[in-house]
Amino acid sequence: QVQLVESGGGLVQAGGSLRLSCAASGSIFGLVAMGWYRQTPGKQRELVAAITSRGSTNYVDSVKGRFTISRVNAKNTVYLQMNSLKPEDTAVYYCHAHGVRDYWGQGTQVTVSS
Repeated sequence: QVQLVESGGGLVQAGGSLRLSCAASGSIFGLVAMGWYRQTPGKQRELVAAITSRGSTNYVDSVKGRFTISRVNAKNTVYLQMNSLKPEDTAVYYCHAHGVRDYWGQGTQVTVSS
């Protein structure tokens, strides 16, 4: 079993920055990738960014050049640095880990005001 604990959400003005953190604990060996998804009411959860155990990254087109995903293996933590935030980035952001199964964090609200 893997537990994911997110932090770092909040309210920010357009153009501002936030950094999300996701700390993993439990049976973390064997996790092949971690990432961030986001969801707004009435819409499907979408992948924002992901990073593999080897450090390869992937981003949804709408955040490329603005968001950066990184991980510190010694801390079992994944970060999402979000710059130049836009109102359309407003969502609940979920940390995700993929191993023998998928694991999800509880979600953290990000609100970007115009």
